[in-house]
Parts: sequence; structure tokens; C-alpha cells
Amino acid sequence: QVDLVQSGGGFVQAGGSLRLSCGPSSPIESPLTMGWFRQGPGEEREFVSAVSRTGHTTNYAESVKDRFTIYKDNAKNTVYLEMNNLKPEDTAVYYCAADIHAVYGGNRPAHYNFWGPGTQVTVSS
Repeated sequence: QVDLVQSGGGFVQAGGSLRLSCGPSSPIESPLTMGWFRQGPGEEREFVSAVSRTGHTTNYAESVKDRFTIYKDNAKNTVYLEMNNLKPEDTAVYYCAADIHAVYGGNRPAHYNFWGPGTQVTVSS
């Protein structure tokens, strides 16, 4: 069992920036493949971005490409999501996800075994 702790998020005006972070509550030896998903009111959870176990390979949803950057601190098994040029449609609860066995980050919730509690991101127009 891996308990994930999230930080960051909050309220920002359109065009602003926020950074999210996520990591295990206690150190673990196995490297994690990690990702971010988001869920707006009345919507399904959707893929945002993922990073491979080594941190070398990343992928993004088209809607956030060129605005969001994901990166991983391998020593801490911590993943960050740098969000720039935020838009009102980015408003959602953002969830961190992790998997011990996968090498590359998947784009579906079923690819991950562990989830963070979620953090609210609100972007005003």
C-alpha cells in the first residue's frame, strides 16, 4: 500500500500559474510511475499527464500540452505538475496516481493502483 500526499492547487485568475506536487507519505524503495488526472463537476475523471518510472518519458493530454509540465524527483518519488497559462476549463479536482509495476505512465485510471486525495484547482475568467 502506498499512501500519496498532495500539495499545491488553489485559486488563480486565467493566465496564471500553479504547481502541484505529490509523493508517498513515507519513503519507499521501489520507483513509481506517476500521473495526474482531473475531474470537473459532473464529469468523468480524465487524464492530464504522466511520467515514467525513470522520469525520462512523459505524455500529456492534448488540452494541456505546451502549458503543463510534469517532472519527477526520483530520489523522493515525488511528481510535480507545473501548470501555466491556466484557463477556466482547467478548473477541476486534480488527482495524483501511482503504480509500482508499470514502466511507463498510462492514460487511463485503471493503469494506476494508488491515488492521492485530490486537490482543488479553480481558475477564474
